[in-house]
Formats: sequence, C-alpha cells, structure tokens
Amino acid sequence: MAGLKPERLGLDDFADQPVSICGKAFRAHKSGALYWPAERALIVADLHFEKGSAFAARGQMLPPYDTRETLAKLARAIDTYDVETVIALGDSLHDVRAGERMNARDLAGLRILQEDRDWIWITGNHDKVVDERLGGVVLNDLTVEGITFRHEPALGAVTHEIAAHLHPAARLKMNGTVLRRPCFVGNGLRLVVPAFGSFTGGLNVLDEAFQPLFGSDGIAVWMLGQEGLYPVASRLLCDD
Repeated sequence: MAGLKPERLGLDDFADQPVSICGKAFRAHKSGALYWPAERALIVADLHFEKGSAFAARGQMLPPYDTRETLAKLARAIDTYDVETVIALGDSLHDVRAGERMNARDLAGLRILQEDRDWIWITGNHDKVVDERLGGVVLNDLTVEGITFRHEPALGAVTHEIAAHLHPAARLKMNGTVLRRPCFVGNGLRLVVPAFGSFTGGLNVLDEAFQPLFGSDGIAVWMLGQEGLYPVASRLLCDD
C-alpha cells in the first residue's frame, strides 16, 4: 500500500522558479537572488552594506548587523547553486564610505566568498565608487550573451536587460488578509530584481515608476515567501 501514498512536497520544492528573459533561462530564488545556469552566475542587487552604520551616524539607531546578515544570506545562495561568478547590480554599499566602516570580520567573510570565483560590482547611485578593499572588478554595466546587467533600468521599451534600483514589492489582499513582500517583476524581455540587503524596503510594482519600463502590456510577478518563491497573477495585485 505504500506505493499508493501521494508523494510529499519538500520545503525546497518551491525554493526557486524558472524565469525566461529573451529566451535565456534563469532561476529566481526565494532569497531574492537570480541564478543563470548557463553561466553559473548569481545575480544580486541592492545589498546596501553598512546601512545600519550610516543611519547610526545620523542618530537613528538600527542594529549594526545588517552587513553580516546580508553576507550570510549571500553565502547560502552561493552554496545553493555552487556559482562561479557573482554579479552585484549596484548599491552594494549604502554610501561610498561604507567600505571604511565595515569591520574586519565582515571584510574577511566577503573575501572568503570571493575565493575561486569571479566577482563583479556594478556601480549604482549609492556607490558610484566601490572601495578597492572590497576586491572584485568594478564596472558601470555588463553585457553577457546579449543580456545587459545594470543598476538603474533604462527608460522605455528596452529588452535584454536585468536591472535593480527600484526594490520591487508586491501587495496582495485576499480573504481579509494583506500580504506585502519583495518580488521579481518582468515581462519576458526584461527583469527587475528585488533588493537583497537586510534593511531594504520595497516599491509597489503598481507604482507609476514601473510604468515607463513595462507599459500596459502586462507583467509577471514572483513573490518572495518564507518557504518559497511564488508566481502571482497580476490581476491579484493591489496598490498600497
């Protein structure tokens, strides 16, 4: 009779979802990272290292562990896919002096993650300059196999682009329950990935800031959850 029992779903069965951009196959992960199997590359965005220390300097006290938490989360994503390349899509540092404020333990942890793999920092509006002590290669943008990686999405009907900056989030209201979570948002031709950092907020994908990118032709949304990443029908999305 054991053979008649339904197969049980594991906790990791929905850990990632397939995403296609202009015919290229990616895996979007529940952590907010994007994996490109063909290139064995992990793409993350808006890490905002040392945001806590930046706020503390202005008198707003936040727990000073955001960089360490983000690095630990990044390490788990790297291990999940055993990647050869990491591409960080800008605003990896909360400001240009964040590298100076990172403590020795966190810098050492970053260096361990960089061992035996290529590491590319794409510059963003918060980190137009990346401290050389963070290692890796610094670029303004990067094009691989026709796909362009940049921090701020180009305006207009652009294709073959993976970008960040907007910290996309989705909001659902179902059966009296409201859920708001970071998300991936795309249309098959371009993709905006969620912020990966610990202290980062999100902008509703129905906000007018997304209109120049996707117009009114429809969007696909993948919402980050506690145990998985879930496709959400755009008709279920609601404004803040």
